[in-house]
Amino acid sequence: MIETLALVRLQSIINHAMWHPIVALHIPDGFLNFPVIAVTWVIAIGLIALALRKVQDEYQDRTVPLMGVCAAFIFAAQMINFPIPGGTSGHLLGGTLAGALLGPWAGSLVMSVVFIVQAVVFQDGGITVMGANIFNMGLIGTFGGYYLFRAIRNGIGRDKLQGMVVGTAIAAWVSVMVAAIVCAFELALSEAVPLQVALIAMMSWHVLIGIGEALITVATVTFIWRTRPDLFYRAPHRAITSTPRSLSIR
Repeated sequence: MIETLALVRLQSIINHAMWHPIVALHIPDGFLNFPVIAVTWVIAIGLIALALRKVQDEYQDRTVPLMGVCAAFIFAAQMINFPIPGGTSGHLLGGTLAGALLGPWAGSLVMSVVFIVQAVVFQDGGITVMGANIFNMGLIGTFGGYYLFRAIRNGIGRDKLQGMVVGTAIAAWVSVMVAAIVCAFELALSEAVPLQVALIAMMSWHVLIGIGEALITVATVTFIWRTRPDLFYRAPHRAITSTPRSLSIR
């Protein structure tokens, strides 16, 4: 009887270890094949290089301190997990938040740095698949999240808190879902897991994780809106007129 229970427990541990990478956006080493790794590395490096050029050409020097503060906040927030029904947990990705504060180019650089530090220092995600993790969580989340957020914000009202809240909530949730779907396709193309299984696993869990992402992002942008609205990329007009030395990026 004891041996049977031990075998059941061992099988449970093995199943959890195999299942966890399927529902996680931080892909470990060994789950993607070389073609997928190569393509995602090329895309990630290309967009990071373009973002560096854009930031150097178009952004003001006083944005650099804000980038550092934003990176530190997102990195710290990602260390805090919130429970998800079913025995797993999620944490903030932060792409939409970085885009709202810094814009898509500077925001993508901040997110890339965060995920590089996580992989190298904390082994959160593999080294060989770092390009895929940066592409999925940093670039898709930041660029996609920002432009969806901007479209919704402009539609409701650029200078209204309602537009900011609704825009960040929807964009944060959608960015998590899109990243999860892209991750599922990468796993399926690498023959790590069948596409149907990967999509069901990723989308079912990240529907809930996206809600957590939206709530944290909305709480953060609401606090900043009420205390330092000039910090937003394309700050509301009232912040620009009332704060001559604005940190916003035009």
